Amino acid sequence: MSDFTRDAESCRAEKVALRGQLLALRRSKTPDTLADAATRLQQALESHVRHQSPTVIATYVPIGAEPGGPDLLEALRRAAPTASVLLPVLMPDGDLDWAPYEGRSSLRPGPRGLLEPAGPRLGTAAVSEAELVVVPALAVDRRGIRMGRGGGSYDRALARVPVTTFTVALLHDGELLAEVPAEPHDRRVHAAITPGEGLSERLDWTK
Repeated sequence: MSDFTRDAESCRAEKVALRGQLLALRRSKTPDTLADAATRLQQALESHVRHQSPTVIATYVPIGAEPGGPDLLEALRRAAPTASVLLPVLMPDGDLDWAPYEGRSSLRPGPRGLLEPAGPRLGTAAVSEAELVVVPALAVDRRGIRMGRGGGSYDRALARVPVTTFTVALLHDGELLAEVPAEPHDRRVHAAITPGEGLSERLDWTK
């Protein structure tokens, strides 16, 4: 076995272990804790959105204990009432198509327990038109490296986003780490928002 293969396998094993720890911590959070975290995250995100004034926002629908809470989309609408909001649609190959958000009543159950928009599909490249991209994550480190659930969907989506587009991950406290295990395909984000720290802007991509 080559050193490269051994290092890659070690990295993947570290990711699996870290994901398990973080998911267990999320499952342990009480409804009150989740609601308070969602309020703080939405307030910080709304403040940034009002400052940036994007016309197209790509985001996601939080489910379960995912950061952002069930009212995340309405918070974005309050902050940017004229902006177009795009939501992901999980494709059979794990890639992400995108469709416009047309209100909570327009969401439909999707694969893996997700909620997806029922509107017209705009194609995988639609995310490249967003001026702000809000992504889910299990952890982000101070270098901007994002760790998701392991499917690679958002790594592919972020690869289509211009490097100048502001990308931000929503996290719970304790999920903005000094370092997370990273592989070559892992994409970085510009910033993270946590309930306790707010917006940690412009993470260091030079490291």
